[in-house]
Amino acid sequence: MSKLLSGIAASGGIVIAPVHLLGDAKGPVEQQITTDVNHEVERLHDSFRITADELTQISRQASANYGNEVQETLQTQLALINDWQFQATLSRRVVSEKITAASAVQAYLDEQAGLTPSRAQQARLTSLQDVGHRLLGHLLDRTTMPRLDHRAVIVAHQVSPSLVASFDPRLVAGVVTDQGGATAHSALLVAELGLPAVVGTHSATTQAAEDMVAIVDGEHGKLILQPTPQEIDHYQRLAAQYQRKQQELGALATATTVTADGSRYQIAANVTLPAELKQLAQAGAEGIGLYRSEYLFLDPARPVTEEDQVAAYKAALLAMPKHRVVIRVQDLGADKQPGANLVTDRGIRRLLAEPVILRTQLRALLRASVYGQLAIMFPFVATIDEFQRALEILDQEKRKLVAAGHPVADQLEVGMMIETPAAVLMADQFAKYADFFSIGSNDLVQYLFATERTTSPLNHHYSVLNPAVLRAIRQVIQAAHAEGKWISLCGEMATVKLAQPLLLAMGLDEFSVPLAAILPLRQLIRSLSVRQLQPLVKKALALENDDEVAELVEAWLAKQAPQAGLKQPD
Repeated sequence: MSKLLSGIAASGGIVIAPVHLLGDAKGPVEQQITTDVNHEVERLHDSFRITADELTQISRQASANYGNEVQETLQTQLALINDWQFQATLSRRVVSEKITAASAVQAYLDEQAGLTPSRAQQARLTSLQDVGHRLLGHLLDRTTMPRLDHRAVIVAHQVSPSLVASFDPRLVAGVVTDQGGATAHSALLVAELGLPAVVGTHSATTQAAEDMVAIVDGEHGKLILQPTPQEIDHYQRLAAQYQRKQQELGALATATTVTADGSRYQIAANVTLPAELKQLAQAGAEGIGLYRSEYLFLDPARPVTEEDQVAAYKAALLAMPKHRVVIRVQDLGADKQPGANLVTDRGIRRLLAEPVILRTQLRALLRASVYGQLAIMFPFVATIDEFQRALEILDQEKRKLVAAGHPVADQLEVGMMIETPAAVLMADQFAKYADFFSIGSNDLVQYLFATERTTSPLNHHYSVLNPAVLRAIRQVIQAAHAEGKWISLCGEMATVKLAQPLLLAMGLDEFSVPLAAILPLRQLIRSLSVRQLQPLVKKALALENDDEVAELVEAWLAKQAPQAGLKQPD
């Protein structure tokens, strides 16, 4: 008899394949006393060396395939495993308490897990836990690395970004976990690989067995174990339908983004790594709406020269010769630099405090500007003074380059991200100086509600459909248009299907989304009429909470655009 488990749909697609249970080195380790502390210290050092080699290999494998999330995680983990103080702390514990190396690692992890970290510290804690579990895996001979010689569905309690980076897409057919959410970094990375995934099943690892046949329905968040012949036949037909749907979307790659009533929009791509530049045309991108320049600066062991930057920006511009390329000045903030302050040590504030870094990057951008339609964007701007200072530095570097005989593009747009309540409230003033706005929806929602984008059950305030978010966005759009400026939106909200019609109706000019989200969004936009959406957005803005907005939009789409096939986001 088959067994059905429900979870969260994290990555679309349907696959039928045998199960591979991922050995979990994350179970608790009972404290054990040792009579040979020297041997245990030596074993601890060996596990550090093996883990460092393992992470280095994964980093090399992932460098051309993933965005900055996994690269940041891997760099943090490599820094931890190479931190002599971390190793010394564990070694001292082995000696002073006369316990095994595994016991020392487990005790340290338990202590860290009992802390209440800030958002910036949470990223480091997550990396520390992953590193610790890798150490335990080598010390106890319980590895979490998949060992496959055939295609299989990975079933695990949870997966980390570094583990996903080690997957071979030729052998990993799908992913199922007990824990996790659809917006977790690891789930997003699985989606980048194009693997069907269901997360948050709670009991997949206890219900599944090695080599058991499984159906992973990443469209509807279902896992079927030991399916009947009838269920296999049914899902084979559904898988074929899914493939046909993907082929239909592919036909839209060269189509324009026009609504049913003739309104024109732009769908640009978020880009992090050079490998993504080769995929822009196939993905149907109408430009680059957010080029995250941070990836150039993630490896502290490799200083980035001005020439390195010029080459990188030139490649991005040449990849989109007929479209605008928005390059964000580096935003190496607190979420990417452990120990830094979340609010004060990031974005334009950090850059203005380190003018040498800022001027070098601006020179590189200006020198590359002759290769395409460049737009420079400053991150995390909160005051007019900050933006004006950044503009002044940009102008100074431009005049120096011109005086030195370096060509610089005549037409150069300079804009800013709207990510703070202060920027929302002052948008009408910012619009006098900026050529364009890009709303960073992730940070904006967090700061509007003084909350964090986590999967905690207490974090019910984070919702992109909350009327407060919609009103803030409408205010910024109106401020931009009043000065004749265009406006884009990036972040999670740009991919939320129930938010997209509202953004259209409010007058957003451009969506900036991951490559995989471009064609589904284009298909949706081409089925909608902006005029018909106006009563909908008026009602949504008058509601009191996100649940009401979701119900309103879902009901409207079911009636007016059933072909969109939308469902409420998890």
